[in-house]
Amino acid sequence: MQIGGEKKRTTMTRVEVLLFTSELADLIEAGMTLGQALQALANQGEDGSGQKFVCQDLCDRIVRGETFSDALASHSKTFEPLFSNMIRAAEASGAMVEVLRRLADHYERYDNMRGKIKGALSYPIIVLVFGILAVIAALVWIIPKFQKVFATMGATLPLPTRILIGMSDALIHYGWLMAIVVCAIVVWFKHWKNSAAGRLTVDGWKLRAPLIKGIVACGAYSSLAYTLKTLLVNGVNVLQALKIAEETCGNAVIGQALAEARKRVTDGTTISGPLASSGVFPRMMTDMLAVGEQAGDMASSLEHIGKRYQKDMDNNIAAFTNALEPILIVAIAGVVGFIAISILMAVFEVSSTLG
Repeated sequence: MQIGGEKKRTTMTRVEVLLFTSELADLIEAGMTLGQALQALANQGEDGSGQKFVCQDLCDRIVRGETFSDALASHSKTFEPLFSNMIRAAEASGAMVEVLRRLADHYERYDNMRGKIKGALSYPIIVLVFGILAVIAALVWIIPKFQKVFATMGATLPLPTRILIGMSDALIHYGWLMAIVVCAIVVWFKHWKNSAAGRLTVDGWKLRAPLIKGIVACGAYSSLAYTLKTLLVNGVNVLQALKIAEETCGNAVIGQALAEARKRVTDGTTISGPLASSGVFPRMMTDMLAVGEQAGDMASSLEHIGKRYQKDMDNNIAAFTNALEPILIVAIAGVVGFIAISILMAVFEVSSTLG
């Protein structure tokens, strides 16, 4: 949105939503009404910020008679279905502050999980990028200089050197075409990945790919368990909780399994049975869930599942980092070593010819 030549944000980031939730709980607990608390948060926001726009709009909607949950649902780009449905349950139970605290804990836990994954990937990505740039620089600037020297000698070059020179020539003369092809492939892949079939394929690959499958799968299972536990504890029924978890799980394969489970729960079966028959969820998870169903305490079982798979995710992140760093170093060293050996072989060949 553009107002007065200044761009105005109409959404809040996840970090802003976390702060909004915590501060709103504090203000309501201090004795403010919901409308007063939202107006206070709107006044705190800077002009043109997402917080100011969203909080002011929420306040105006409540003044007009809308419920808080309906007002939140109108800002679907900021507040996911989990948020508005839990607030709807809070409105029915009267435990608004408690639900807001649980929502804040949920967002903080989710952000910590994402932060751990990003932290594990940051160093390997930096190493990979610098390695690729170093190889490109060698092929574009260093190899052509050696090629001119070798050409003046008139000696027959070894096969590795000829391959290296061919790669250098291809990159220099057709690098622009390679860049266009790579960009076209990236654009096509992004477009395909956003389709229903593409999401299923890519998300299925994430759950099976070496090194990362443990991180992705354990993170998804942990997040799913905490989400279901948070919803069920706050009075959301099982079918609605499964629907919300399906929409917020972030993995199309797991979402599809939850959708199928929801259909079977409608027929009167338990949650653990349909989830186990899907083949997507590990046996340990469904067995722990079945124990909770039999004991009538699913919330505790989901809490234990969330903690277990969050711990497994931390272990997988450490294993991933420990394994990926030497793999990247060896791969980059292999490419750089090939370049160095190819040049040295040519130097020895030229020297022996001159001798």
